[in-house]
Amino acid sequence: MSSGPRVPLLLSRMKEVGKVFLATNSDYNYTDAIMSYLFDFSDGDKAETPQRPWRSYFDLIVVDTRKPLFFAEGTVLRQVNTDTGKLRIGTYTGPLQHCAVYSGGSSDVVCDLLGVKGKDILYMGDHIFGDILKSKKRQGWRTFLVVPELARELQVWTEKSELFEELRSLDLFLAELYQHLDSGSSERPDISSIKRRIQKVTHEMDMCYGKMGSLFRCGSRQTLFANQLMRYADLYAASFINFLYYPFSYLFRAPPVLMAHESTVEHGRLDAGEVGTALAPWLAQHGPPSHQVTGVPPDSSGEEDDGEA
Repeated sequence: MSSGPRVPLLLSRMKEVGKVFLATNSDYNYTDAIMSYLFDFSDGDKAETPQRPWRSYFDLIVVDTRKPLFFAEGTVLRQVNTDTGKLRIGTYTGPLQHCAVYSGGSSDVVCDLLGVKGKDILYMGDHIFGDILKSKKRQGWRTFLVVPELARELQVWTEKSELFEELRSLDLFLAELYQHLDSGSSERPDISSIKRRIQKVTHEMDMCYGKMGSLFRCGSRQTLFANQLMRYADLYAASFINFLYYPFSYLFRAPPVLMAHESTVEHGRLDAGEVGTALAPWLAQHGPPSHQVTGVPPDSSGEEDDGEA
């Protein structure tokens, strides 16, 4: 996360429609220094709005969480003295206090203090194992993975798209060489030149991302990190600031992904009439989408609907 006025703006909007909590492995003194720097901007849409203390943007603040232990049995929950940064004596068992800071605890304690269930939480983190995988598998939280390298990945993907297209063409050409052969064929196509070309193009793609290669791909194949991301992260982006550009009622839905056997079947593109026919059973049961869902403005003619078809 980088400093900027969009950070307090987004969090203040989030807090208006829901509950926001911060869970970090850092101690309070370090957290206070970092957050004070990040929130050194005016709050709200207007620049003249007075600056607020960073703790006021959160309903719950937990430091020293010791993730990923935090998502299992956790540790003892204690309250932090924000004046000295030291822990108060004894285990904290009281209700949630406004702008208070706590130390330790567990994900179950967070749910209890906020009065929510795991499925109601969207948890944002930047560590695929300590944040995303554990919170998803053990608690069933919805997850958002922050991947700062994504900006560079998208740049290379855009500028060098012809390399990936060539890799895909080589894979198709390789498959066509075996198209008319079966288990009774003695012919063995010479694919050595194609394999060398695939290796060359794959190396060119990897070098475009720098010495370490791509975080998501090795040629046309996904890395282990990419597979874990697709499996455990409900959402991912280079920054959580992307939420500024979506309404909080937005339904994030992944596009359909074909399995290997499904990709062998060609489906023609549906025209508008065919789409209507395909949706007819659903429309008969649920009715047409409302204005709030489709975003279509209501009738502006000024006449009220009389309820007749």
